[in-house]
Amino acid sequence: MSSTTANGWAALEKRLNALPKPTRTLALCADPDVRDRYQTAVQVHARADEALKALRADADKDARTLWKNKVTETAAELQAAKEEYDAATVTLTFQALERERVEELLAKHPANEEDEEKGSDFHFDTFAPELIAAASVDGMPVDYAANALKTWHLADSEDLWAAAWSVQRRKRSDLGKG
Repeated sequence: MSSTTANGWAALEKRLNALPKPTRTLALCADPDVRDRYQTAVQVHARADEALKALRADADKDARTLWKNKVTETAAELQAAKEEYDAATVTLTFQALERERVEELLAKHPANEEDEEKGSDFHFDTFAPELIAAASVDGMPVDYAANALKTWHLADSEDLWAAAWSVQRRKRSDLGKG
């Protein structure tokens, strides 16, 4: 290997090693009305901003001023809604584990006959809480994860699982056309 190639690889290796692990968040808002107001504010502000950007360069000065004011007004409403949403929301963060760790967990929780009939490669009831806890950046204990999967209402427990599992399968690669 030539010195130039070795130096090139060293720089590339340094960049590869510095890539952050994929993460995924799960936001749980205690108040559905607050959540709805925030989501509406996001949409209203985006529409106003798009309308301003869509104005032609030769658009009427009053129309431009009207839309600039609308964008400013909706931005303030969005900020207030976001602050209220953030105060009412708990955000959990999950990070991709090293492949070896995921394989270790899979081996520890093999599918039983019923799981295999459903097409699963693992025993969900024991694997899911362990994976959730292992992937939790926040330090969620296995016991809490197991309890959440059993006691949270269906949509939230499914989202908890999806956040922890999907980040393990999130790709950073793109196979280009050679």
